[in-house]
Amino acid sequence: MDFNAEDASIFESALSDDSSRPKVYIETYGCQMNVNDSEVVASILIANGYAITSNINEADVILINTCSIRENAETRVFGRIDLFGQVKKSKPSVLVGVLGCMAERLKDQLLEEKKVVDLVVGPDAYRELPVLLRAAEDGQKGINVLLSREETYADISPVRLDKNGVSAFVSIMRGCNNMCSYCVVPYTRGAERSRDPHTIVREVQELVDAGYREVTLLGQNVNSYHWEEQKGLVKQKISFSDLLEMVALVDPRLRVRFSTSHPKDLTNEVLYTMAMYENICNHIHLPVQSGSTRILQLMNRKYTREDYLDRIKAIRSIIPDCSISTDIIAGFCTETEVDHDMTLSIMREVGFDFAYMFKYSERPNTKAARQLKDDVPEEVKTRRLMEIIELQGKLSEQSKKNDVGKRFEVLIEGESKKSKDEFFGRTSQNKVVVFPKENHKIGEFVFVEVTDCTPATLIGHIVEE
Repeated sequence: MDFNAEDASIFESALSDDSSRPKVYIETYGCQMNVNDSEVVASILIANGYAITSNINEADVILINTCSIRENAETRVFGRIDLFGQVKKSKPSVLVGVLGCMAERLKDQLLEEKKVVDLVVGPDAYRELPVLLRAAEDGQKGINVLLSREETYADISPVRLDKNGVSAFVSIMRGCNNMCSYCVVPYTRGAERSRDPHTIVREVQELVDAGYREVTLLGQNVNSYHWEEQKGLVKQKISFSDLLEMVALVDPRLRVRFSTSHPKDLTNEVLYTMAMYENICNHIHLPVQSGSTRILQLMNRKYTREDYLDRIKAIRSIIPDCSISTDIIAGFCTETEVDHDMTLSIMREVGFDFAYMFKYSERPNTKAARQLKDDVPEEVKTRRLMEIIELQGKLSEQSKKNDVGKRFEVLIEGESKKSKDEFFGRTSQNKVVVFPKENHKIGEFVFVEVTDCTPATLIGHIVEE
């Protein structure tokens, strides 16, 4: 299923008020991978005669793309499914489908307890959606949660649903082999498999031709991207650093980002490639999870505190102005106050620019759930998380204060929520800047001098290069 410029009119029609097509409403929860998956789903459905709508009240099909990483994400989704049940009461013909990781993990519960659900489709079965929808129309429960060792959706050009026309996600791989003890991803998304690099470059070129100015390459662990192909008598191996270079060369004015990196696989080769190409953004998201080697071992992260700090040292040396963000889990199994203090100390030592911070939430059937006791009291988890959040708030504020007086190239992404007279955009370091519009437009690159900051945002004005 490959799409080209000739399909543009079909897609435009399918994204607008085309009364001849059944309308599909898609709601997405979770990570950037889920956003990209929803765009793949939209592409498949449009090619099979459906239209996409942003109005749930006019939908013939309601799809919710789900995440199982944390318990609160699943709780939110169950709440939304109950709401969809109310929609279905007023319009009984509406079909409700659950897609993604929750579909994979909770298929029986969803079908047995949530009578409103008509179909349950896992991350590797989206090509079957048109068939499953037809079965659901005939009163059957549509279900396909089989995981695949080959599926990458490489031949499908995703339909961009955000409509900003500036930045887009491009999936370069699916699944994960890391088997972190707390994580459900290997069970819900299957084994790791990389996508043909030539289809990635083709998709990026399509985005450039459509006017996009930034792409983010996505994978559960982008650093482990690996592709082999036969070139005559020679077997050519393409690593993530090779792919990064291939994408950077598509267009020198196209910004390139990527997420997520795993500390055990972040090589100097990747860092040197980032340093070599100006259009590869100077930001790395490098989850640390804990500052304690003992806890990291229990998490099966496959690196020590010292290993992580070695990677930070390499980043600072090779890309001095690179920003670093992270993920942190508070209150993992057996975590002591000493372990917690080590997390706080590594935060201070690295000086993270921003972070995603969570309490440990035991996920059923993971190695941690099977073999470790979730023995840190809830009130202790909460207190430790608050201490982590408080410290990161200070680090983030200091990071932004360090930028006051500097000039950055900024990609204008949209209008500020607080003022119609201002735009917002991001620096190469992934920091948000707000500034007066003047005579510029969304999608343009401008140079902005930072004059002030809040704890969350840089404030500045446009200057000549």
